[in-house]
Amino acid sequence: MVHGDPDAAGGGRAQRRRSAGRPAARSRPRVTVVGVLGELLITAGVLILLFLFWQLWLNDIIVRAEQNDVAHDRAQSWLSDAAEAPDPIVADDGTEVYEPIIPEPAADTEIFGVMTIPRFGADYAADVAGGVTRPGTLDPIGLGHYLGTQSPGEPGNFALAGHRTTYGKPLNQIAELRVGDAIVLQTKDGWYTYRFRTLEYVTPQSVDVLNPIPQSDEAEVTDSFITLTACSPMFSAAERIIAYGTFESFTPTAVGPPASLTENLED
Repeated sequence: MVHGDPDAAGGGRAQRRRSAGRPAARSRPRVTVVGVLGELLITAGVLILLFLFWQLWLNDIIVRAEQNDVAHDRAQSWLSDAAEAPDPIVADDGTEVYEPIIPEPAADTEIFGVMTIPRFGADYAADVAGGVTRPGTLDPIGLGHYLGTQSPGEPGNFALAGHRTTYGKPLNQIAELRVGDAIVLQTKDGWYTYRFRTLEYVTPQSVDVLNPIPQSDEAEVTDSFITLTACSPMFSAAERIIAYGTFESFTPTAVGPPASLTENLED
């Protein structure tokens, strides 16, 4: 004798067969505070990396290109407004040279020159303005002139500062300069060509690099120098990298660009 409901028994067997034919439902993963925090940190890390990529690389490329274009346009406009060239002086070797025209010191944030350094590339050009404050000159313009130092071509020290990273980084390649490289400043009066001599690294407190004779207290000054200063190492302000150069020649605007602008560089 079979006890119980045979239909119920059959139904139970059918239900077991159907259950055996499909996988068991998966339980949902538990959402925890640690898991949510981890995902947020990963997202924040990706955003930071994207920002650094933009700020330290892509944005610098765009800003540098814009600064090059603006400086080139300014330099070209000075060519079209050239004054009559002064009479040259015949040097001992028979060559004609020109006495440099010493411009009046520029006021803070006033753009007065365009820097060209062939070692930095054929397209390189950077505006030069008075003052070395970040918000006034270095960040928006490019290179800044230490207001207490001499004017270009004047006996003494024509000292400039610029960023090595960010904001167009006009002195990014300062460590790549080689002895004899041309450093040329163009103003509305003409071109001042300096020749690079040496690099050194100093502390931020070493302000004597801005002396009329860099790192010297001598009172008598007869030669003209250029000093470029930037932070070192890269992405740090722990030290300063200093590039020194000596004045070579002045070329009036009416005479035309000097050969130093297009000289061939050896690798």
